[in-house]
Amino acid sequence: MFRRLLAPAIVLATLSACSQSAPPPATDGAATPTAPATPQTSAAQPAPATDAAAASTDAAVPPATAEAAPPAAAPDPNAPAPRQGTDYEAIAIPQPTWAPADGRIEIAEVFSYQCVHCAEFQPLVTQYTSKLPADVRWQYVPAAFGGTWNDFARAYFAADIMGVQKRTHDAIFNAVFVEQKIKTGKPEEIADIYGTMGVDRAKFLATMTSFGVTAKLNRAKQFALATGVTATPTLIINGRWRINVTTDRGFKGMLETANFIIQKERTAAATAAPSAGPATGPAIAASAPVAR
Repeated sequence: MFRRLLAPAIVLATLSACSQSAPPPATDGAATPTAPATPQTSAAQPAPATDAAAASTDAAVPPATAEAAPPAAAPDPNAPAPRQGTDYEAIAIPQPTWAPADGRIEIAEVFSYQCVHCAEFQPLVTQYTSKLPADVRWQYVPAAFGGTWNDFARAYFAADIMGVQKRTHDAIFNAVFVEQKIKTGKPEEIADIYGTMGVDRAKFLATMTSFGVTAKLNRAKQFALATGVTATPTLIINGRWRINVTTDRGFKGMLETANFIIQKERTAAATAAPSAGPATGPAIAASAPVAR
């Protein structure tokens, strides 16, 4: 679905990337790491909490496209270990997961349909999530940094409420960055795109401004603030760990780090499970045969 990057036809100066000060991530030529297939143990080491760079813009979307990712493959066993404080950070005050706890380890991707880096990341995410083990789930959380960020976040929630999010998710990235259908990023224009995908345009536009969507938008703002997210894409694992993209490891490195943190959470769950005494936090089951 995604093609090679095209020269932007519309670039507004206020939107340099997906954050004001974060540099563009490295382009990954290597294959995507698969999600960990079976629970294993690994030593847990808390990472120091740090603040990410600030990100906010009211600009419309610059058109660009993301090249299709190569077939998924196992992580490189010789890849460097994730670096505490660089590739991942401990969230100072652990937060509840985005979706209700169900015993699985949650990976929440804070993203935006107007973020070119999220568009580049999406093919890798699609491959990675197709092989998630039973004890891991992937959740999308749209970033609401203001302006058109909020409008695209509303669009995500409206699509979710109307039951069309899964079938339109990749198509929206395609419409924005390949077909370059967005000129202003206004709700009416976004609704037009969903209308071309067989969604009732009038109902979709009304849902975007509904009380239910506004409540979800406010919750997304609070989630990003509480977990220290200020750029996209960012991964939050179990409300406890924040994974950032780095210029040297790129998006493949984010997913390798996610696998590393998943092992930390499995180890923590296995250690806490036999104890009958009070736990320091909610126990996370090592595995749960729950379908995505």
